[in-house]
Amino acid sequence: MFSASDTPRVFGLTAGADFPSQLAQGVLARTADLAPEALARVEIYVNTTRMERRLKECFSQNGARLLPRIRLVTQLARDLPFRHIEPAVSSLRRRLELSQLVTALLDREPDLAARASIFDLANSLAGLLAEMHDEGIAPSVLQTLDVPDQSGHWDRARKFLQIVEQFFGDDSAQPPMAEARFRRVVETLVELWQSTPPQHPIIIAGSTGSRGATALLMQAVARLPQGAVVLPGFDPHLPRAVWDRMAADETHDHPQYRFVTLCRALTIAPTQIALWQDSETQPARNALVSLALRPAPVTDQWMIEGPKFSGLDAATQGLTLLKAPSPRIEALSIACVLRDALERGKTSALITPDRTLARRVTAALHRWNIEPDDSGGVPLGQTAPGRLFRQISTLFGRKLTAEDLLSLLKHPLVAGVTRAAEREAELQGPKQEGRGYHMLWVRQLEGALRRNGPAFPDRTALVHWAAQREVDDGRMAWVRWISDVIEGFEPVTDRSLSAHLDHLLAASRSLVGGADGHDDRELWSKKAGHEARKVITELTREAPYGGTLSPSDFSAMIRALLARAEARDPNEPHPKVRILGTLEARVGGCDLVVLGGLNDGTWPSLPPPDPWLSRQMRTACGLVSPEQRVGLAAHDFQQAMGSNEVVLSRAIRNAEAETVASRWVNRLTNLMEGMSQAGRETLVEIEEKGRVWVEMAERLEKPDASVPRATRPSPRPPLAARPRQLSVTKVERLIRDPYAIYAERVLKLEPLNALAKDPDPRLRGIVIHRIVEEYVEVHRDEPLAQARARLLGIAQKVLEEDVPWPSAQRIWLARIARIADYFIATENARRARGTPVAIEDKGEMHLPEIDFSLRGKADRIDRAEDGSYLIYDYKASSPPSKSQLKKFNVQLHLEAMMVEDGHFEKLPAGRVTHAQYLGLGSIPKTTEIVFDRDHVHTTRHELIALISAYDALDKGYTARRAMEQMGYDFGYDHLARFGEWEDSDDAVPEDLP
Repeated sequence: MFSASDTPRVFGLTAGADFPSQLAQGVLARTADLAPEALARVEIYVNTTRMERRLKECFSQNGARLLPRIRLVTQLARDLPFRHIEPAVSSLRRRLELSQLVTALLDREPDLAARASIFDLANSLAGLLAEMHDEGIAPSVLQTLDVPDQSGHWDRARKFLQIVEQFFGDDSAQPPMAEARFRRVVETLVELWQSTPPQHPIIIAGSTGSRGATALLMQAVARLPQGAVVLPGFDPHLPRAVWDRMAADETHDHPQYRFVTLCRALTIAPTQIALWQDSETQPARNALVSLALRPAPVTDQWMIEGPKFSGLDAATQGLTLLKAPSPRIEALSIACVLRDALERGKTSALITPDRTLARRVTAALHRWNIEPDDSGGVPLGQTAPGRLFRQISTLFGRKLTAEDLLSLLKHPLVAGVTRAAEREAELQGPKQEGRGYHMLWVRQLEGALRRNGPAFPDRTALVHWAAQREVDDGRMAWVRWISDVIEGFEPVTDRSLSAHLDHLLAASRSLVGGADGHDDRELWSKKAGHEARKVITELTREAPYGGTLSPSDFSAMIRALLARAEARDPNEPHPKVRILGTLEARVGGCDLVVLGGLNDGTWPSLPPPDPWLSRQMRTACGLVSPEQRVGLAAHDFQQAMGSNEVVLSRAIRNAEAETVASRWVNRLTNLMEGMSQAGRETLVEIEEKGRVWVEMAERLEKPDASVPRATRPSPRPPLAARPRQLSVTKVERLIRDPYAIYAERVLKLEPLNALAKDPDPRLRGIVIHRIVEEYVEVHRDEPLAQARARLLGIAQKVLEEDVPWPSAQRIWLARIARIADYFIATENARRARGTPVAIEDKGEMHLPEIDFSLRGKADRIDRAEDGSYLIYDYKASSPPSKSQLKKFNVQLHLEAMMVEDGHFEKLPAGRVTHAQYLGLGSIPKTTEIVFDRDHVHTTRHELIALISAYDALDKGYTARRAMEQMGYDFGYDHLARFGEWEDSDDAVPEDLP
């Protein structure tokens, strides 16, 4: 197939070439004159599965024939039966083993790192271990590093690095990782080929040699009698002087530097690399990009070669620079570009390392029912099975909140209905389809939990809810099934990985299969289920190496494992629209490519954090440096720039700040600006082409008509719909925010309580009321110390019963302890003035003049020795001020009126002389009201005037009429669209039917 050669055989394909197609054509052309079976003896090794699949398609398109053997480079370690090399262990097992070693180290020296980071540290060590194996670097190299700054960080890092030493050497008791076995296989193969080189053609294609073991294999293949290496994205436009300068300066961040390294190892010059095929797709653009990406030390050549560049028009034909104002508009603009290419019958691809951008573009394409062929797929943790596993694992070892329970029950895989329950429910009402009964009961349970459910629902609470229905429609069996599953979560403690995993699988299967366990196949169905089964099966197999884990460590492990795995979308993708990572982009074959996310920090990406070795230390060891990663990313960029149509895309600003354009885009634009007037005009033209797509995307995002800003509402419902009964506290609300009364009493709307129960001010008020009431009932004339102990004992009991958060219990008990002496002293003073005769007493008063009823519930009413009454109201915060009492806080005035008219259940009519607000906040304070003999008449007159005002048709329920300086609303501001209007805006009345 190849003619004899005294030098290693290295070929290149230029940027933009359809690599699989050109490779196949070259192989067919070189074997055209040979026997048909000669092609079958050709071995071709490629670096990605997509390249392998595409290459086979290219050979098949050239008619029926025997095909060459096409494999992945990494398959060598699996296919070649070198018995002296042990089979590789999975990377998961190695990470689990490392996590145990890290745990043991932290047990000895707990100050080295947080225990929550054990699995992350093990992952990082596993990555370093794999890289060292791949590059053939022994741990002794790390020990000989010259670190002049002997800081504590390096000392701590060395203790972790010593962990990996046992995994090196032929005499290691540990089986090798995949990278170590691949390196040993390559070294064995190279040694074997030196004595008995194969005579059939062997080709390594599409790899840059960025991995040490792969580079070693490429060098060996290039020296074989019928071996060849075909490099992707080779730049034939670089002058020899630039190649030599790169070799001398070691400019690792240049896209062609890996080829310099390969040529140096093969003792050939880069200019000796021949083109695999003579044709070049975009010679002018490749030359322009080559000039733009010259190494930094020689960019002064722009001054000389830039003005002489004659192919600018040809180079920028089909080139677009798209600068979007935001990532969202960038994604939509890219989607418009891809759709336009599809309508023109062209194949297109988005190439980006930014998975968030890829997902946004996919979502934007869905508006036209276009499903792109996404090489990245979806992280398994974001699929239905992955989310279920993550949700359950986070519940181990802690109490289940209402939010946890409902998010679990609403998961799409949780069926949750027994066949018996279905039959019983069908008898009680119309049949629901699919998960109908389950979701019906979940919604009803959610309503109950939002209204007055416990913070941590358990079996007792669930059974109580189900028992409230007179006829059991099957939900009792449903809640028992749920209870059986969730009861096992909280008791989980440190245990073996196998035990954690068994519990996770049992809970998952029970939730998916329902109480009867009749069918959990949905958990493992579709592509996501298949991938989840692979991950769980591997974890089950390697679990014995996981040791003992805490619930939080197990949850972190599950999240990490699911994040590393991917599942392809089960929908059939469109064959002409692709989303590719930068590595898959070498496959080529697209008429139009969009290079998306071209901002520094995205493409090229920021170097990954390395907790072990600095940049200089990595270079000294021979590991891949951050600059080399930038060079590989630059090569991917250069490769994609050779396509027929190219759109360079970036967002000018992200969610936080303005972005910086990718260094390669900056180089290209700076070069064009400095060329000549023609260069600047051409740059404006390609930017204008991008602006067209941005404007199109912005038009798609803009609503068809402007939405007018909401006005301050003041609805005027019919008189018959207006409330004829209010409580004393609702009268205060009517004064401050009439719209809240309208929404609650006319529209019959209630604020939706949050699912997540918190120790909020409302609960604190309830708790304070109960503590005070219980203390008042058992009050004795006793020394302060005994009274204080009695009060705090009651507080402790009430907090344990009503506040299920230990931290809140301690904080609130400490607050009560701070005000205990004040409260006891003032309580003794209150006892001297009168005796409690009514606690939480209810009353109702009818005003026949306006046909209106007033209801009230007094916290406490005392009777003085002269027979008069004193009314007290407890506040968990500060009491109202004197000015607020005159205008807004009329509760105690109304209660006093009701007492004097004899409208409380437990009290005869009598005069009220005083009332007090007892503020029991962090700074205790009381506000007292002294009533004169005319207060009943005055209060009654003002109440009748207030209600009568709202009995007029022209009186509207204005939103936030007199909120003053309240730090909270009544739960209806969002309904009134507050925020689109301000408190200073005039109300707009609206008559309602």
